[in-house]
Amino acid sequence: MSETSTNRTGPVGVGIIGAGVISKTYLENLNSFPDIEVLAISDLFPEAANARAEEYGVPVSGGVEAVLDHPDVEIVVNLTIPAAHAEVAGQAIAAGKHVWNEKPLALDRASASALLETAEAAGLRVGCAPDTFLGSGLQATFRAVANGLIGEPLTALILLQGPGPESWHPNPAFLFQEGAGPLFDIGPYYLTALVQMFGPVASVAAIGSKSKAKRVIGSGPKAGEEFEVTVPSQTSALAKFESGQSLTTIFSFDSPVPRTLLEVTGTEATLQVPDPNTFGGDLRIRKPEAEDWEVSESTTELASRGTGVLEMARAIREGRPHRAQGALAYHVLDIMMSMAESGERGEFVPVESTVEPAAVLPEDWDPKAATV
Repeated sequence: MSETSTNRTGPVGVGIIGAGVISKTYLENLNSFPDIEVLAISDLFPEAANARAEEYGVPVSGGVEAVLDHPDVEIVVNLTIPAAHAEVAGQAIAAGKHVWNEKPLALDRASASALLETAEAAGLRVGCAPDTFLGSGLQATFRAVANGLIGEPLTALILLQGPGPESWHPNPAFLFQEGAGPLFDIGPYYLTALVQMFGPVASVAAIGSKSKAKRVIGSGPKAGEEFEVTVPSQTSALAKFESGQSLTTIFSFDSPVPRTLLEVTGTEATLQVPDPNTFGGDLRIRKPEAEDWEVSESTTELASRGTGVLEMARAIREGRPHRAQGALAYHVLDIMMSMAESGERGEFVPVESTVEPAAVLPEDWDPKAATV
């Protein structure tokens, strides 16, 4: 932990690098947290940062230096495209800032590992999305499973299928290129949830496929433009956890039928988990003798993207580990890269990294409270 962090009090200063689509959601939430103060926003195109700053009342904006050189920015929120994650995060660390990365942590193990090692040597923190596992829906799920709601957990099933984001995203090409595709874009939400529930993954096997070599942008100023698809648009995979549980999964941008499903089966029942890409929802349970699903618990979203930044900020002030740690993101990246390698090699691939799941949040944890 850096000396500057331990000596400061009050709300934690945050700067955002990357003024794209996702920055709107982050700004809406970060501005609603009393324990955070958004001080600056920057972008490769300073005019985009200036427009976003005016929209959300951010006092400083411009190029990357607007954030990196700001003396009161303690956490840099890195919302750049996946290919730039490691480089920009490294710049933040070099500037003496803690960093929160959008997922994935990096595009390869070496870059991700180097980032974590550099941050540790500098006494700085790395956090990484997804932070949906800190939402009330998944937190309730973790408690329910740990308390024996379904008996001993045995297996999990993930179905994430749809036609792909090019119909609605104004600039979707990067979602079909290195560092994305459905496995790397959507996979982190589901895999992070299961690592938190079951512990680390030991080995994987997968098959990847691509339905089209090119896709067409369906909305926005670039509508009608074609772009290359350079990664699998569907990945089907198996995973075995160190604790013995197994996972069957499909991540697809090739299906005309949208499906979003995470089921966990135990010795006594099956639990349908709230969508891991959201922060709330219903837990639905079905026992062998039941004719249909029943709602076991309903949860309400307390906040959305940016919750992990807040939890990290509070951890900095309190001098304790934060929950959405870089080590967790590295393990999930390792899982996904092992799946991609398995698809290329046609064999089971061991996952070399491991991680300790984060503790659940206190049941009275309130993102809208002032605590620092």
